[in-house]
Amino acid sequence: MKTLIKLFIPALFILASACKGTAEKSNNTEFMEFKEKKYEYATIGGGCFWCIEAIFMEVRGISKATSGYSGGTVKNPSYREVTSGRTGHAEVVQLEFDPEIISYKDILEIFFHLHDPTTLNRQGADVGTQYRSVIFYHNDEQEKIARQVFEEIGRSDLWENSLVTEISPLGEFYVAEDYHQNYYANNPNQPYCTFVISPKLSKLRKLFKDRL
Repeated sequence: MKTLIKLFIPALFILASACKGTAEKSNNTEFMEFKEKKYEYATIGGGCFWCIEAIFMEVRGISKATSGYSGGTVKNPSYREVTSGRTGHAEVVQLEFDPEIISYKDILEIFFHLHDPTTLNRQGADVGTQYRSVIFYHNDEQEKIARQVFEEIGRSDLWENSLVTEISPLGEFYVAEDYHQNYYANNPNQPYCTFVISPKLSKLRKLFKDRL
């Protein structure tokens, strides 16, 4: 009996080591796959950032959407400063996306369908330069694609009036206050969410259901 126990215990250690090695290999493989995944970024504005954020949070391939401010002259502006219209910033959303799932061009096509790019410094009742339609490109390739999509949309019959969307290089991007992040999900019954954002989401689900 003692002999069997002596043989059994080492066997258990060998089995445990093998299992541990397999688990570590599996975890390492998953870590490497995660580490090697290449994300890209897009920064866009089209009215209140709550709207743009809510729209793209439903789009497949978008891993993160961060509301913030860009395009102005004041460092680390507050929401109150930006909404005064005196800082030059636009309310924007910076998207982190997987280009293997959704392309930058696809993002811009959704963008041009889900806000009005023909009203200068205005989206509905939101008026001011902070609500302007804008694409802040991160590199030369994004600028090329943005101008291409702009021309394509402009030649189409999607919008009756001419596009006024600004296309500019991204400068500093400042993250907005915490209470602005994931605003629609956290405040679905707030009147602005009900009457302004919800209709946009309904339009998204109708036009781009294959992207959700």
